[in-house]
Amino acid sequence: MNAPTHVVLIRGINVGGKNPAPMGRLRDSLVGRGYGRVSTYIQSGNVLLAAQGDDAAVVTEAVVTDDVERLLAEEFGVDTVVVTVAADSLRRAIAAAPEGFGAEPDEYHYDVAFLRPGLASADALAAFGIREGVDAAWPGDGVVYFRRLSALRTRSRMSTVMSSPHYKNMTIRNWRTCTTLVEMLRRA
Repeated sequence: MNAPTHVVLIRGINVGGKNPAPMGRLRDSLVGRGYGRVSTYIQSGNVLLAAQGDDAAVVTEAVVTDDVERLLAEEFGVDTVVVTVAADSLRRAIAAAPEGFGAEPDEYHYDVAFLRPGLASADALAAFGIREGVDAAWPGDGVVYFRRLSALRTRSRMSTVMSSPHYKNMTIRNWRTCTTLVEMLRRA
């Protein structure tokens, strides 16, 4: 299998000196577990990889998630949220963003929350605080799209999601990271 088949999104590693998991060592560990075409983007836990071997076609996102969570705990001492999406699912989620989403980066901050299976986007959406005139959010297939007005971002209620019980089943990436990951998949 040549192209990456999964996108692994790891929450909260290598941020402010907490939960250190150097990307080079993580890549090596994933290769050691039998994954191929392993690449990373920035230090904050964005990994592209391909399932390999005879059962590659049946390696699901849940299997990859469990394996990466176990690897992080065993080799790095890190217990955190991992959300794995199929490469095609990431492409579809970015293509299906609301019209104009990401188009005004000087005016708005754009983020995408990726949800673990079992968390409906409508339920996750309700966990995001929306302040009229500052925030806007839209449900998607396995994602929530969130936009906040840059000039008033300190008044945004986006951070209220962190106090929600749903937060343990999601991780958030900014729009630039999302589009860069799609571009990396295209080039792979």
